[in-house]
Amino acid sequence: MNCQINKILKILISVILIIIIGSTIYKLLNMNINSKDIQAYVSSFGKLAPLVYIIMFALVPLTLFPDSVLAIGGGLIFGLFKGYIYTLIGALIGASLSFYISRKLGRNFVKKLTKEKLDGIESMINSKGFFVVLMLRLIPLFPFDIISYGAGLTSIKYKDFLLATIIGTIPGILVFTNIGAQSVNIGSNGFYMSIMALILLVIASIFLKNKFVSFYKK
Repeated sequence: MNCQINKILKILISVILIIIIGSTIYKLLNMNINSKDIQAYVSSFGKLAPLVYIIMFALVPLTLFPDSVLAIGGGLIFGLFKGYIYTLIGALIGASLSFYISRKLGRNFVKKLTKEKLDGIESMINSKGFFVVLMLRLIPLFPFDIISYGAGLTSIKYKDFLLATIIGTIPGILVFTNIGAQSVNIGSNGFYMSIMALILLVIASIFLKNKFVSFYKK
């Protein structure tokens, strides 16, 4: 009797998870790309809003929804501190999902999913795994999910990939969630400082990207 109850519970939980994941993916695919719509959708869940936001961010790799826009939405909804924490959790889950999808399902499946050439990223990570992932994470101009998928096709250890992701995403997540948090006070000093931080991040990213690409072309 207990075994039957356990089986029923597992089936129910599985069905609920499938519904949640399916509806979240559908929403991401059909959502207008702006932080206001994200705020309205996530906030509608009340106390469950943090969980819904984390799930949304974790499923971004399956939809390739712009994660920077989602991060701005997180800052707008939860503020800088909570927005950063929830975004980091979602980003790590999403990165892990991408990593294991490519590791388990292989290059052909990932190429169909991303429609990107991963050979360059793959070869770079194979040479110096942790350092390359860390540098790529520090450069927001490199697509977050493509790096994760590419890393899964290499020999890098998951713990190195995860640690490099945690450290490397600090500047980007802070900048984008701060923009969202400060956007409720447009015209304030904090808002203008958040825009300045974004400009500095973009300039630094362009500089680092050029240096990084030129170094690996040698």
